[in-house]
Amino acid sequence: MLEAAYNFLKDPTPFIQAGGLILVTLIVFAETGLFFCFFLPGDYLLFTAGLLCSTNIIKEPIWMVVLCIVVAAILGNYVGYYFGKLAGKGIYNRKDSWFFKRKHIETTEAFFIKHGGQALIMARFLPIMRTFTPIVAGIIKMEMGKFSWYIIVGAVAWGSSITLLGFFLGKIYPDIVHYLGYIIIAFVSVTTIVAFLSYRKMNNANKSAS
Repeated sequence: MLEAAYNFLKDPTPFIQAGGLILVTLIVFAETGLFFCFFLPGDYLLFTAGLLCSTNIIKEPIWMVVLCIVVAAILGNYVGYYFGKLAGKGIYNRKDSWFFKRKHIETTEAFFIKHGGQALIMARFLPIMRTFTPIVAGIIKMEMGKFSWYIIVGAVAWGSSITLLGFFLGKIYPDIVHYLGYIIIAFVSVTTIVAFLSYRKMNNANKSAS
């Protein structure tokens, strides 16, 4: 099972080929709503889905792929919000495990405090924070109307931009599918660097404030 999970994170293409749009939708929902699924692929999954749609490996039209991703991202965020609302501050006392790291909540809370509701949009493009930001919004009991607005805008921006990027690149350069492994490495590298710099900046800010 661990080997299958590693292979999926390394290259989700064979799994997407087998599971199709249903699998993509379920993964997006899990990564954006379930705290123990923060490790699932986000950005490069969307890119891969768009690319495979352009080559007809995913049979559904691109508008349906984007729609399913956006709806899954929104519903996932509602699950995360209500989990945070029900768990409350008690989640900070939860012991660290492989599935849960308290520092992820603390770092995300600092990010949320700094950027307010806009953090729900910005976090869409940041791994880990994408999972924990709606949970923090639930913990602080953010007003539902405001929360809904930000997660819908963020889901549309994230779900459409990266998916359509993969789709149109696949249409313009059909052979790009043969270099998908390198593209995935690039996505992981860029998102990891951005996330690391964001975490370090917030941790430094927290240390200065304390």
